[in-house]
Amino acid sequence: MSAPIVHGGAITEAAARFGGAPDDWLDLSTGINPCPVALPEIDARAWHRLPDRHLEEATRAAAQGYYRTGKLLPLPVPGTQAVIQLLPRLAAPGRHAAIFSPTYGEYARVLKATGFVVDPVARADDLSAAHGIVVLVNPNNPTGRLFLPDEILAMATALKAHGGLLVVDEAFGDLEPEASVAPHVAAHDNLVVFRSFGKFFGLAGLRLGFVVAGSTIIESFREWLGPWAVSGPALAVSAKLLESDTKPIRDAILQRNEALHAVLCGAGLNVVGGTGLFALVDHERANDLHAGLCRERILTRKFDYDRRWLRIGLAADADGDRRLAEALRRAGV
Repeated sequence: MSAPIVHGGAITEAAARFGGAPDDWLDLSTGINPCPVALPEIDARAWHRLPDRHLEEATRAAAQGYYRTGKLLPLPVPGTQAVIQLLPRLAAPGRHAAIFSPTYGEYARVLKATGFVVDPVARADDLSAAHGIVVLVNPNNPTGRLFLPDEILAMATALKAHGGLLVVDEAFGDLEPEASVAPHVAAHDNLVVFRSFGKFFGLAGLRLGFVVAGSTIIESFREWLGPWAVSGPALAVSAKLLESDTKPIRDAILQRNEALHAVLCGAGLNVVGGTGLFALVDHERANDLHAGLCRERILTRKFDYDRRWLRIGLAADADGDRRLAEALRRAGV
């Protein structure tokens, strides 16, 4: 396996290098809602017992309604990363993989480590009969590029003609429901959708995601993951939250996003992309800016493949906004 990718959220490592205790840091390196929702009350048996079948069924039904998957029941999984690790098992050996790039790096790392030739692509026209599996993150991380459902479904149809599989990662899709292809998976047996639970609800520590796919692929993932892959508390919490009114969560995220953009624009930074949960900044000295913010105990996300880019997530409140604005001024931006 290739070297691990450095992701956001590595506060312990940042503190060890730049100083301070982890709790002193403002973590803006991830695309997670900084204002986690209140945990609903759950039955104590969810902690005491192995996850019961009825609990999983309730969660799948709640996800079915939330993601609008029609007759399909999404499969709860222990975080999207868990199924990314299994993705090579779905792809036909000897075929190339295509990944709309640049994007979340774990897809390329996992596929290359299992022997696939990975072709970075930018457009649907770049796909060919050689591609047995295609990965599209929509909206994209970190650029925020968004494909419309008709474009994605046309890709799925074209790939099916030569046995290709299309995997669409909608980890940041909660704020773009009209762009989701989860409602269309039932009509395309070569289309798989991954959804993340923790980013939107601010509960990444639950390690929960969902797979939307036809029954054959769902049963394959279920077998590969084994029994009790998702904890009872995660199932219970998600079942209640997926059935709740999520408009206040969306509104709060968008308000925080507006505040972040005001800080970045006020500092004269060039925002070139992003989603509701983060902004992508282009800066000629992005690495220096990243280090300068680290010295102020603020962690952002830099990229080894583009040294002009910095991804900056949302602060939880106005105090965090002010702290970022002051740090940017001291960093000389």
